[in-house]
Order: sequence, then structure tokens, then C-alpha cells
Amino acid sequence: MSSTRIPATEVTGLYGAIVKRLSRKMLGKVPESLGVMWHHKKVMKTSLSVGHRSRAWNVCDRNLKSYAHMAVASLLGCSFCLDFGYFQARNEGLDLVKARDIPRWRESDVFTPLERDVLEYAEAMSQTPPAVTDVLSARLLDKLGPAALIELTTFIGVANQMARTNVALGIEAEGLSDACGLPALRRPSSVRSS
Repeated sequence: MSSTRIPATEVTGLYGAIVKRLSRKMLGKVPESLGVMWHHKKVMKTSLSVGHRSRAWNVCDRNLKSYAHMAVASLLGCSFCLDFGYFQARNEGLDLVKARDIPRWRESDVFTPLERDVLEYAEAMSQTPPAVTDVLSARLLDKLGPAALIELTTFIGVANQMARTNVALGIEAEGLSDACGLPALRRPSSVRSS
């Protein structure tokens, strides 16, 4: 990992020991980014809690949400999120070929029409200002239903918050994806909205 914009600090105390133990259990190591976020434990706790709670949402297919999160990460340049996304895809039994192709999804032939709409939606939501069209939203509403579309939309919003935070702080990939042999592709497709 290259140097972060805020230097990591030592993760200490009982809570620090718990968080480090959980990190090792979940990731196989304690990421340097934990030391960066340790400077503001309340923000870190809230971020971890939101991430954990959003993973419990189960109306929208987890593959679609995973692909959407990686599309956001690819578009915004969050190598840590892509690294973590590949790691999670492997651990959750998701399609690793599709996960690997997220940064170049427009050129890839492995995605279904629904997956392509989800990837386009994730990118459109991540533009500044957001570029979601009525046509794309209507297609997703028709295919997913209201509850799943709300869940997907909120999940993409959370992904944007995490990716933008990591990019702004200079938090980069830490080799989590090495476990699944998927080095992060960083070349996103050109962005278009329909």
C-alpha cells in the first residue's frame, strides 16, 4: 500500500484488540486502512456498522449488489474497494470471471442484460451530478421490483460513500484479492447512460 494522506496510527486498547482480531478472522490480516480510520473511532465504528448492516439486506440479489459495488469502485478509482470486492466475491462463491470483468464490463460478454443494467445504474448514480435516466430506472423497476430497486440504490449510495472516502484519504489496495488470484483491473469502461 502506498502512503495514505493521513498516516496510520497504532490500533490500541480493548476495542482495538477486538477489531484487529475480527479483521484477521475476516480478512486474514489487519489492513493498514484500519490505522488510518482509528484516528476517529466514532466515524470508523459507524462506517463498519453501515457496511455490516447493509450486507444483511436480502431483497436484492447479492451478486447484483456486489457487481454494483465493484462498478462504483472501478469508476471512482478505489483500488481498496475493488481488492475487497474480489476477496468477498471469492469468499461468497460469486462468479469470479464476472467479478474480474467489472472494470471493463461494457466490452465484456459475460454479463446478462440485467447485470448490465445494474452496472450502468451504479455508474450513473456515481456521476456528479448523478446521471440516472427514467428509462434505465424503469427497466430496473420492472425487472427487480420496488423493494429490490430501493435496496440496490441505497447499497450503491453506501458504496459511493466508502469509495469516495477511501480515495480522498489515499487508502489503496492491500493485497486481499491475492487469495483468489484476481489482481484488480483498474481500467474502467467508458461511461455512457441510456
